[in-house]
Amino acid sequence: QVQLVESGRGLVQAGGSLRLSCVASGRAFGNYATAWFRQGPGKEREFVAAITWSGFSTYYADSVKGRFTISRDNAKNTVYLQMNSLTPEDTAVYYCAADLARRPISTMVRIDDWRDWGQGTQVTVSS
Repeated sequence: QVQLVESGRGLVQAGGSLRLSCVASGRAFGNYATAWFRQGPGKEREFVAAITWSGFSTYYADSVKGRFTISRDNAKNTVYLQMNSLTPEDTAVYYCAADLARRPISTMVRIDDWRDWGQGTQVTVSS
């Protein structure tokens, strides 16, 4: 099990950028696939992006493809989410998740696919 702490919360204008970080504590973080989910006001929590334990493969929701980039630095036990061209529809609490599963990350788009979760960080995009 790993403990996850997100940071990078902020208020930005539409069209702006923001980078979120997720720092993991616990051993062998490099063995964990990691993902970002988000939950907007009055909405269900939804998948945003995922990255394999090695960092070699990534997968994105259609709504963020081409605008968001997930990456990781295992030496720093950190996963990042670079968000560009933000719109008010991106306003949400963003959560980091991790799991030891070795399934293709394109199949891990449900909340139940991920075991360990952070507390979330708020992102607000103004129009």
